Amino acid sequence: MDRLEVTPAHALPEIRPMLATPAPLPAEDDEASWGFEVKWDGVRCVAYAPGDGTLRLVTRAGNDATATYPELRGLGERLPGRPVVLDGEVVVVDERGRPDFGLLQRRMGVANPRRAAHLAMEYPVHLMLFDVMYLDGALLTELPYRERRALLYGLGVGGPNWSVPAHVEGHGLQAWDATLRGGFEGVLAKRLTSRYLPGVRSPDWRKTKHVITLDVVIGGWAEGRGHLAGLPGAVLAGLRDPSGLRYVGSVGSGLSEHERQDLARYLSVIPRADSPFAGPVDVSGAHWVEPRLVAEIAFTGWTAADRLRHPTWHRLRPDLTQLG
Repeated sequence: MDRLEVTPAHALPEIRPMLATPAPLPAEDDEASWGFEVKWDGVRCVAYAPGDGTLRLVTRAGNDATATYPELRGLGERLPGRPVVLDGEVVVVDERGRPDFGLLQRRMGVANPRRAAHLAMEYPVHLMLFDVMYLDGALLTELPYRERRALLYGLGVGGPNWSVPAHVEGHGLQAWDATLRGGFEGVLAKRLTSRYLPGVRSPDWRKTKHVITLDVVIGGWAEGRGHLAGLPGAVLAGLRDPSGLRYVGSVGSGLSEHERQDLARYLSVIPRADSPFAGPVDVSGAHWVEPRLVAEIAFTGWTAADRLRHPTWHRLRPDLTQLG
């Protein structure tokens, strides 16, 4: 490992986070070469602890987030005399222990100390640490992932608002099943021999997301823009519950132009003057339709407002549609 002359004590090297490439899990016959971690649904942060009890947090975009998450400052106090740079993800977990990005959004970008302190009590964050790039004057980026992981575990930095979640080696399918059952966003696979490449999106780190499919009822549509004018830019999706048709969000991603033209024809024969949804719909210029068409969509979870997160169109379900 490279030794750096870093003075004074607070002058730690600035290290941009390494990024993962979207890809399938490694093949089963190659699993032994990889480590597997939970993919957290949060905000990436590099943590700088110079060893004097302080801590500085920097987001992937390069913004200083130290004041935003005051409950994480104690991490610096856990590392006296050990200058270190750590990589991790800031999350807010719900009552089931699952990361909730909607709750985290209430914390993001808050710089006012009093407001941040109040939110820290209402929606406390947790820093999931998964890498160490610098320790005790040595740059660790040339070390393989497996060795960096061992050094990270050895720091013993568990605390009330930060931890080092375990990883597994050579068991990708088990990691996939466990994260799916646990309701997590997906799996990160990291080659055990991989170096840490600051700012690089490397194929040695792979991210694979879980997606959920759902049948939704189309209760309206919003017109597209530009060359999609006159066609549905997005459909307004709902789910039936005892109170009526509950609006869950708009879905436009994944629709081909051909599918938009087909939808325009189908929707033109079932218009209605008022909204079929039981509650308010926050879409301006919406066109309402009778709630008869059913579509299958994919999404990654639910927001705090009970809206679909990252919904994507899959297909129309004519076997479930009622046009009579």
